[in-house]
Amino acid sequence: QVQLVESGGGLVRAGGSLRLSCAASGRTFSSYAMGWFRQAPGKEREFVATISWNGGSTDYTDSVKGRFTISRDNAKNTVYLQMNGLKPEDTAVYSCAADRGHEGSRHPATYDYWGQGTQVTVSS
Repeated sequence: QVQLVESGGGLVRAGGSLRLSCAASGRTFSSYAMGWFRQAPGKEREFVATISWNGGSTDYTDSVKGRFTISRDNAKNTVYLQMNGLKPEDTAVYSCAADRGHEGSRHPATYDYWGQGTQVTVSS
């Protein structure tokens, strides 16, 4: 069992930055691929980024490439999402997820554990 707790969300102006953190419980964190997803009001959950178990492989949705960076610190059981150049359309609840497969995926159904989410609001 893995429990995930996100933090770092908030209100920021367009062009600003935030760093989200996702702290995981359990000894097997380093064996999980991790992902970030977001869901805006009235919209379906959307893939944002994923990172493999050792950080060697990452993937991003096109709309965040060059602005967001996913990283992980397995010694701290934490995955991060650095978000720069934020836009109003980035406003959503951001959730992290853990995938027992090692390489990560864009598909929510492959993830085994989810956090509760943290709100990110970008004002224009």
